[in-house]
Amino acid sequence: MALHLVKLCVGVDSPDQLQQYIEHRQVLALAAGVSDEQVHTTRMVPTRIEELLDGGSLYWVIKGSIQVRQKLIDIRVLKDDGGRKQCELVLEPHLVHTHQQPRRPFQGWRYLKAEDAPADMRISAVSGDIPESMRQELQELCLI
Repeated sequence: MALHLVKLCVGVDSPDQLQQYIEHRQVLALAAGVSDEQVHTTRMVPTRIEELLDGGSLYWVIKGSIQVRQKLIDIRVLKDDGGRKQCELVLEPHLVHTHQQPRRPFQGWRYLKAEDAPADMRISAVSGDIPESMRQELQELCLI
């Protein structure tokens, strides 16, 4: 059974803003002639890497709720200039919207068991036809 990570997405107000940020970084990387691989660097190295790479995702907490996830492709353990371990979480660049799940603020990342992870939303529920704020209200009312 897959194991996941959950992390705060600081400075981002919506899943749309996060997707725009990802796409902007990809464009800049391609223009600079470097890999457009989606990588998030974190200081703490997970000890359960094999479980995370067995279908795991990084779930992003945006504005106090898990709202989206990105599939983990690889986890690379590195050392910084001072010899301290850190890791790169290599992610698919596409966001998968999930049902919102409230989360209190925390530092770093946390493991998230598969049975505790919010379910993915149906494609029709995340359609760009409705504003993000309305979608959130409808979801809170369990209408989507």
